[in-house]
Amino acid sequence: MPESRFVYVTYIRTTPEKLWEALIDPEFTRRFWVETWQESEWKAGAPWRMLTPDGRVHSTGEIIECEPGRRLVLSWFCHLFPELQPEGHSRVTYELQQVGDSVKMTFIQENDTPDSKTINMASQGWPLILASLKSLLETGSPLEATRHFPKGM
Repeated sequence: MPESRFVYVTYIRTTPEKLWEALIDPEFTRRFWVETWQESEWKAGAPWRMLTPDGRVHSTGEIIECEPGRRLVLSWFCHLFPELQPEGHSRVTYELQQVGDSVKMTFIQENDTPDSKTINMASQGWPLILASLKSLLETGSPLEATRHFPKGM
């Protein structure tokens, strides 16, 4: 069992296919994830990276599991915050499950560092990003706070 873990569960009025596409499509993620995007082949063993609007590498890792429309697991190493780097990679999991006219999305970020700075920081940022994803899928508009990359980062 990991030492540090953040879990977030939400229900989004969409389909697993649309939610999956929202999680991996670069043009879609830019709309709700502060103008960042991800690049990968989206298959187990493939490298993965997230880029900032000015082209810097935000985070990198590897796809651990990839079941389109159901489950995505990847290792995550954040390059933007040097104070997090000694903790190494964390593990991010998205689980999607159809429930009526919605998709139950369970998000987990975890690592083996007790009282992890990475997980603490993640627990502050993920709720806003995931709420913006929900808003975009359900209303067509992301939350205002996630539309632009923070100045000075």
